[in-house]
Amino acid sequence: MMKKLMVIAAAAMSLASCTTQQPLYSWYDYEDATYQYSKKRTDELKLKVLEEYKLLTDKQKGTRGVVPPGLNAEYGYMLYMTGKRDEGLALMKKEMELYPESEKYISRIIKQLEK
Repeated sequence: MMKKLMVIAAAAMSLASCTTQQPLYSWYDYEDATYQYSKKRTDELKLKVLEEYKLLTDKQKGTRGVVPPGLNAEYGYMLYMTGKRDEGLALMKKEMELYPESEKYISRIIKQLEK
C-alpha cells in the first residue's frame, strides 16, 4: 500500500513539473521585424516595425502586463524621428515611469531631442 502511494505521489510530482510557464512579455514578431529593418531600411519595413511596436504596446499578454523594458523608448524614438514628436516624447517619458532605472539615460535623449 505504501509503495503504491509513493508511486502515485511521484507521478503527481512529475506531472506538476511539466506545466509551462507563461512568459513575462509578449514579443509577437518583434525580433524578425526589427532584424529585417536593421538589414534593409526601407519605408515598407519601417511601417512593419512601427506596426509591431504598436501591437506590443497595445496588446501585451505577458504575465507582467506591461511592455518589455526599452520598448516604449525604442518606439517613442522611432515615432519622434518619423515626425510624431509629441507621441514619441510621451512614450519615452512612459518608459521612465515604468522603468525608473532608465531615467538617467532616457532623460538625456529627451534633452537632446528637445534642443
